[in-house]
Amino acid sequence: MPGKLTPARTKANKKWDDANKARKQYLNKRSVARNFIKKSATVADLDELALLIDARRDTLNTSN
Repeated sequence: MPGKLTPARTKANKKWDDANKARKQYLNKRSVARNFIKKSATVADLDELALLIDARRDTLNTSN
């Protein structure tokens, strides 16, 4: 049965999730953002996001 995880794999996944909460949250947020852009965003949404991305990029470039 493809797709079904063994108890050992489930345990290993939980161990990784518990040890990497911040990384898991980052990956989840990134995935949600990408899916929104690819599947749901309107032109107005994309225009707003472009402004937010430019502002964030400026903030990151000036803080380094």
